[in-house]
Amino acid sequence: MQRRDFLNRVGAGAAAWTAVSRQAVLGANDRLRVGLIGCGGRGTFDARLMRGTPVDIQAVAPDNYHDGNLDPRLKEPRNVDIAGLCDVYGSRVDRAKQWAPQAKTYSDFRAMLADKEIDAVIIGTPDPWHAPMMMLACEAGKDVYLEKPVMYRLAEAKTMVDTVRRTKRIVQIGTQHRSADHIAEAAKIIASGKIGEVHFVRVWNYMSTFWGNPPVPDSDPPSDLNWDMWLGPAPKVAYNQNRLNYRSYMDYTNGIISDYGNHRFDSVHQIMGVDTPKNVVSSALRFNQKLAGDILDMQTATYEYPSFILSYECCNYNGHGLGGRTPGMKYYGMRGPEDRPHGMAFYGTEAALFVDRLGMELYPEPVPPEPGKRFARGAEWKPRIEKFKMNEDEPTPLHTKNFVDCVRARKEPAANIEVGVRATAVACMGNVAYWTGRKLNWDAKTFSFPGAPEAGKYLFRPYRKPWDLVKFG
Repeated sequence: MQRRDFLNRVGAGAAAWTAVSRQAVLGANDRLRVGLIGCGGRGTFDARLMRGTPVDIQAVAPDNYHDGNLDPRLKEPRNVDIAGLCDVYGSRVDRAKQWAPQAKTYSDFRAMLADKEIDAVIIGTPDPWHAPMMMLACEAGKDVYLEKPVMYRLAEAKTMVDTVRRTKRIVQIGTQHRSADHIAEAAKIIASGKIGEVHFVRVWNYMSTFWGNPPVPDSDPPSDLNWDMWLGPAPKVAYNQNRLNYRSYMDYTNGIISDYGNHRFDSVHQIMGVDTPKNVVSSALRFNQKLAGDILDMQTATYEYPSFILSYECCNYNGHGLGGRTPGMKYYGMRGPEDRPHGMAFYGTEAALFVDRLGMELYPEPVPPEPGKRFARGAEWKPRIEKFKMNEDEPTPLHTKNFVDCVRARKEPAANIEVGVRATAVACMGNVAYWTGRKLNWDAKTFSFPGAPEAGKYLFRPYRKPWDLVKFG
């Protein structure tokens, strides 16, 4: 499909999208005008942290204050206005107006994209909207902060990358730990050889809260909700209030491996200095049949990279995960003194490095007391912590700052489109392996599974009209 046809198909405001972007003349002190598409919890979080005033950070990321002080990097004025608010659910826009009272409001994102006064947009919508919205925003001359996962299906990836590069837009993916200091430090530790050769990496997401609500019958949508627009490219179904909890439904998400695992896969890539696995095999189960939704409660996936094996696991009925080891250490999402619900472990020949969203710990491997001894651990042995960082700040304020800085300087952001695509692909690959019930080899150049024709039907889900905008693949 040609670019002209692409624009004509989407209707509202398309003719305005060929205008010269205001960003070409933005200076460091000019106000950057940002529009928010999707005024729910995560979109609001991103937008307020992108605006980045002390009031905003205190409101949504108060743990970043330490004795009333902020990281000096966050004290610099952003000069960002949240100039537009868009949602198909009117009450969401009304709520967002409380913290952005001067913003224009839109019920159709295409009208926001046609507004020449909007420089950039944040996309915080259900997953099937990510690819078409990002591409339309780029065609409209807008820079984009796109929440993860980048795409809903693997076949969308190449077209998304091509669109970003052809339009020369700045696109930052919301894998905010690309801006986390301790993740960068963990990468340096691995690269230095300090923990020896790493041939096994473990990633886990454990939660003791099932996603979903008790089933309720279908009904008419609220009067201020455009249900058809909410569904967008996804299949047409009757309104059910539980579907607004979209992460419970595979129609709108790829499950825990995508929602939570996506972050960790990206961090593994950063820390290990790799891009893509060679193959994958996966098993999964829907355990709780009493709640609305159909996401997988438990899943394991094993990926082979060139020099290591990555083992992923999620469990949605027990939040213990890997037990905490350091007294006083605060782990992300923990509910008790011993649990570590989310994290990564890098097992080297000389030490093990444990990393989560809030910090890291390094445990040297004990040396056998005598040559030929198989195990050094006796009843009296306790692990020695050589290095740890604890209670790191939420990195989204720095990540949104990186986006703003890159928009002004026209430089590549920390989590560009290629970085985001590669992390999301790992999650999607795990699901395709489960759906096909076999081990799959992966060709990163063609984004396909050689020798597995049965996997082809899982590479793309056709868009519902009128959102079937372009041929993917």
